[in-house]
Formats: sequence, C-alpha cells, structure tokens
Amino acid sequence: MTHTAFDPFALELHASERNPGQKLDLDWVRSTRINKSAVERRAATIGTRRTVKKEWQAAWLLRAITLIDLTTLMGDDTDTNVKRLCSKAMHPVRPDLLEALGASELGITTGAVCVYNPFVKTAVRALEGSSVPVAAVSTAFPAGLAPMKIRLEEVRNSVSDGASEIDMVITRGLALGNHWEALYDEVRAVREACGDSRLKVILGTGELATMTTIARASLVAMMAGADFVKTSTGKESVNATLPISLVMVRQVRAYLEATGYRVGYKPAGGIRSAKNALEYLFMMRDELGMPWLEPYLFRFGASGLLTDIERQLEHFVTGAYSSTYRHPMV
Repeated sequence: MTHTAFDPFALELHASERNPGQKLDLDWVRSTRINKSAVERRAATIGTRRTVKKEWQAAWLLRAITLIDLTTLMGDDTDTNVKRLCSKAMHPVRPDLLEALGASELGITTGAVCVYNPFVKTAVRALEGSSVPVAAVSTAFPAGLAPMKIRLEEVRNSVSDGASEIDMVITRGLALGNHWEALYDEVRAVREACGDSRLKVILGTGELATMTTIARASLVAMMAGADFVKTSTGKESVNATLPISLVMVRQVRAYLEATGYRVGYKPAGGIRSAKNALEYLFMMRDELGMPWLEPYLFRFGASGLLTDIERQLEHFVTGAYSSTYRHPMV
C-alpha cells in the first residue's frame, strides 16, 4: 500500500449523488491486500508532516465542530439529556467565544446528533427549525446479532420517526469468515430499508483481526450502496485509529476512481482531543482532497471531542486553558 498523489477533481464525478452501489465484484475484493507495516509508517507521519497555529488552527477547529456527530449512546439515556444534547448541537460554542473569533454569523452547528432508536422522535422535535440532522444507530447496535427481520424493522422505525441518517452495524462474523456475498446482501437490504435516509456502515474494525479484512469489508459495504463507511461502534476495545482510517479512506479513493461515486468516511470512538481531530482532517485532505472536509463526506463519531475543541478555542482567545465545566455537553 503506497501513497500516491491524487486529485479528485481530475475525475468525472457524480457530484453529490448518492452512491447507488454496484454488483459485487469478488475478484476486486479478494485481490485487495494491505501491507500493515507500510500503513503504520505512513500513519505515523500524519501528525508530523504539517501543523497549523494561531488563527489557522482556530479556523480548522471550527471546521472540525461542523463535522461532529454529537453522540449519546448510553444505557441511562433519557429524553431530557437527548434534548440537552440537541441544544448543544445547535449551539456548540459559547457565544462569547464565537464573538471574539469573529464567527458569530457563521451559523456553526455540529454535523448531526446520533441517538438510539427510541430517542429519534425526541431529537427530531428538539432540532426542529435547525439544519442539524438526526442519525440513529440501528440493526441491533452494537453487536448486530438480532434476526435480520428485527434489524430491518428497527431501521424502518427510525426512518419513519424522522432519522435522516442510519448507522448500521454489520455482522462481523461474515467478514471474519470471508462470506462476502452474505455481507453484501445484508448491507444491501439495510440500504433498501433506509429509503432516502443516508446509510453509514459500521464495520467494527477493532474486531476484524486484520487490515486486509477491514479493507475488503469496506469495499463490500460500498459496493452494496453505503453512503459512509465507519470504523466502530465506540464500544469495542479498539476503535478509530489513524492506521485503520488510512486503510479505509484509501478504499474510498479506490472506489471513487473505479466508479466516480464519492463515499463518506466516519471514524468513531476514542477521538477526544483537538490535536487528534486535526490529524484526521490533515489525513482526509491529503488522501482525498478538500471535498472530504465537508459534513456530507466526513464525520467524527464523538461525544467528548467538542469539549476539548472549545477549550482550545478559549485558549486562543484568552491565552489560558479553562476547566471542562465551562464547556458542558448537556
């Protein structure tokens, strides 16, 4: 796996059209192999090859906020804390900081709010009048082991309740067993159940054993019509990492080159610092170009990340780091 220069504007693209998927190409899937050492060497340079400071860093961090799927996926979630999260999504940065940054008129919001199926209606009502979409984790999240009939019904319920994005989890055993036809059929069925709602396919990369398996599962998901490929549920012992992300975004690039369709990418779980978020943005710009720095094609799956970004912005404005209680999530 070697790094090559890539210009997405040089291709004949389908603009913002959804990825319709394609027939499963098993030759392409089986021929895909990943050199782990090469990936890790490249990933280790992402945070060292470039950096941004002062007002440029503040601008990049404001962009990062617009790419966050602000998430609550806890067993003790309630309508009340979901409403508070939605309020934070619509107003993610304190007004005094935005004013000091000259960003009050930018209308900054997070990319989406991500909740469990029972809270979709609550989130939709709380976000009414804003441009913030609701994403619902579905298909028996986080394990994805319920009967397919039940998983599809959950997707339909979420869509009916107003979710405009569905985050599905795959059956990891299908990828581990190289049952690519079955995995393709699973994702395709969920895509059809989504209707007009966009589909993010969660691979559970921390449970897929090898980078080659991760790459192949990414390709199969895109062939089946995924609008996004996503690393993790956030519940695994290993979630998003830069090496895993590099593998997945290069499959996104390969799919773009082969089909002309843009597929989004969502790293999720474990991204808690502004510095780490910037590394992901640098990677996306280098590997896929500026179009992938928009919410339509890139999201962070995170809950605590926003707090650290706000602290960094306050440091830029005041020269001092504030306590986290000054930036409450709910």
